Amino acid sequence: MRCTVVVITRDRRESLLHTLGRLAGLPERPPVIVVDNASRDGTAEAVALLYPEMTLLRPRDNLGAVARNFAVDHVRTPYVAFCDDDTWWEPGALTRAVALLDAHPRVAVVTGRVIVEPDGREDPIVTELRESPLPRPPGLPGPALGSFLAGASVLRAGAFREAGGFSPRLWLGGEEELLSADLMSRGWHLCYADDVVVHHAPSPLREPHLRRRHGIRNTLWFTWLRRPPRSALRRTRALLGTLPRDRVTALALAEAAAGLPWVLRERRPVPPDVEARLRALEEPQRRSRARRYVS
Repeated sequence: MRCTVVVITRDRRESLLHTLGRLAGLPERPPVIVVDNASRDGTAEAVALLYPEMTLLRPRDNLGAVARNFAVDHVRTPYVAFCDDDTWWEPGALTRAVALLDAHPRVAVVTGRVIVEPDGREDPIVTELRESPLPRPPGLPGPALGSFLAGASVLRAGAFREAGGFSPRLWLGGEEELLSADLMSRGWHLCYADDVVVHHAPSPLREPHLRRRHGIRNTLWFTWLRRPPRSALRRTRALLGTLPRDRVTALALAEAAAGLPWVLRERRPVPPDVEARLRALEEPQRRSRARRYVS
């Protein structure tokens, strides 16, 4: 198998063990790397006991999404399939994703169709991916995307490393947007594939307020880091107009403002062709059910 599966987790042992059982049963038999983000519920010990054939990495701190960077340092295959601890790849999905990446050398990311368990319905985000408004370059094997879902995507490991992986500053929550823009700025394509299927059984163990806070902050940081001034101002105004007026929003805005010195130092607007793609996505994002920053 020319694709390694990377799973990051923290304090969700039961969900993780279910996911690992699914991955262990795949006909592709991919190598699996598990990064335990400093769990306190015995997750790492359970993985070591039940799945000794899998590579277990145990950073001392909770790295958030940057745990994926840590794992990719240990990947020796050309492709890497990311997984959350409550998602798993359908049998045959990785084979199809690898075939697409093999056949299309400028595609960096293939995002799959997400099926929500236990009722087997499509996640609402699938319609947005399938109906992406972006122009489809000739030969692209599926709809062109401007971002991707980390827990439902297969990536070219070399492109991931070239673009620098996920930003440690963003940590977790909408971290894919910045990496996607940096990949596109380097000439890589992102696409959706309907026949690459991933299943999601949402864990009840969540921190919705923290995720919303980071989502708001990271959306603002991405906007200020990569969009030209007029677009950055327009998107900031649009976002502020949709946010609930509560403590979580106030904390997110305070964190975003505190990061302004870093943003100004690291600001690098995307090329005009990438900006045109990001502009084309603004209206679908505004209507998106997946981008409503409410708990």
